[in-house]
Amino acid sequence: MPPRGIKKGTKRARQYEHVKDSVKQQGKSEGTAEEIAARTVNKERAQHGESRTASRSSVRDKSPGERGGERSGTNRPKGRTRDQLYNEAKKLNIEGRSNMNKDELERAVDRKKDR
Repeated sequence: MPPRGIKKGTKRARQYEHVKDSVKQQGKSEGTAEEIAARTVNKERAQHGESRTASRSSVRDKSPGERGGERSGTNRPKGRTRDQLYNEAKKLNIEGRSNMNKDELERAVDRKKDR
């Protein structure tokens, strides 16, 4: 059941069902899928001026589609680990790598690979 204020058969109702089905296919429970779908649709409505009130973060932030899973609440590490970056830097002969933190290593490795 879509969030309040969304009529049956509208674009937002279809979007709600699509997001809900997609989340359920990922192995989430029915309740979790409904919550994620409702939050997604409500944020889209706020960003497109379709809701009466909207929080500042809803309007100014990236849309859920654009965000594509960033900040999705998972506990898995994002991207390469520091050790992986360090080993790549070692292969690329990057000087000063032992004193670099993860961000610095990532920038140095990416810069070296782009050349």
